[in-house]
Amino acid sequence: MSWAGQAREPDLAGLSRVRGEVRELAPELIALRRHFHRYPERGFEEVRTAARIVEELRACGGYAIRTEVAKTGIVADLTGEAGSGPTVMLRADMDALRVQEENPHLEYASTHPGVMHACGHDGHMAMLLGVAKILARHRDRIRGRVRLIFQPAEESPGGAEPMIAEGALQDPRPDVAFGLHLWSKLPTGYAATRPGPMMAYTEELYLRVHGKGGHGAYPHEGVDAIVAAAQLVVALQSIVSRNVDPIQSAVLTIGKIAGGSVMNALAESVTLDGTQRTFLPEIRELCMRRVAEVAAGIDTALGTSTEVEYVPRYPALVNDPEKTEFAAGVVEALLGEGHVQRDFLSMGGEDMGFYLREVPGCFLFLGAGNPEKQADAPHHNPHFNFDEDALQLGVEILLRLTERFVGGS
Repeated sequence: MSWAGQAREPDLAGLSRVRGEVRELAPELIALRRHFHRYPERGFEEVRTAARIVEELRACGGYAIRTEVAKTGIVADLTGEAGSGPTVMLRADMDALRVQEENPHLEYASTHPGVMHACGHDGHMAMLLGVAKILARHRDRIRGRVRLIFQPAEESPGGAEPMIAEGALQDPRPDVAFGLHLWSKLPTGYAATRPGPMMAYTEELYLRVHGKGGHGAYPHEGVDAIVAAAQLVVALQSIVSRNVDPIQSAVLTIGKIAGGSVMNALAESVTLDGTQRTFLPEIRELCMRRVAEVAAGIDTALGTSTEVEYVPRYPALVNDPEKTEFAAGVVEALLGEGHVQRDFLSMGGEDMGFYLREVPGCFLFLGAGNPEKQADAPHHNPHFNFDEDALQLGVEILLRLTERFVGGS
């Protein structure tokens, strides 16, 4: 009998009777989250963070632990004692951002200047460790295997792809994968997901406009790269507004411009750095083609020459429809009817998409916003914080999703 992709009915005598355990674990979840928040580390530098995670996993007992996967990543397998079954993969990210925290009222604010957990990854690690602790207690009820992945560098430059290259999805290959992201834009007690494409294909865009330097008083003797760059920025916006089907989605943003050295000289070159976000391959290809065509047209009109370079970052995050419907039902049963949004879309990037290209599964957003607790600032903001009540909900969601695949009697 093949176990791949099969979800079992809930076993009321098994792992679903863990709500009390989750509540008892709440102070520990908060303490772990605050520890990680106090000592943030950037992508591929999560040495202290990884050491604490390994310490906690070893204290659980029963886990086969691989360390230094993609530098600082961790893969921990728990093999059940109740018989054979599928492998369920759960993933949490570990890295912090280059952001100076501005939360002086928090006693657990970052102690590392210019580095902050401003996206909830501290909570993701705490939740997955909570799951690890409870699963280890119920190893005798698990049929199959649970793989926990603690991944570096989700924010940049991306840790999922190198972890996969170093075997994170091998021996054995997971049958289903779940990820959960805290989200301050949703109130605590709500969740959001979507079958199919949910988060955007992200890539960096670099344009180098080359002209001919000259005196600002004699512009006819040179080729002004700044004038060409200005027209290019404006013209690029017409790609989304006039070339992309209005019912589709795309974003083209130029976020950085640099050029020129003095006020009275024509700039010989200008650099424009930006990002492109799309969901569908055909829209991505359309935008890439039109960027090159628009740049070439301005070059022809103004005498410049422009280099266009795309650097792929993350693929679109595509949820498996069947697994997503299953997950949404499990989460709604926990949070309450009407508390799960099933049409969530984001132009943000998320390298969980690499795992979901290889393994069917679902990525969810869990509400953690609460203005009464000063926990409603946007992600990547220096005032970011989240409602720690969401930690218990996240642990129980991941446990219940896992139980449906590997829960035994």
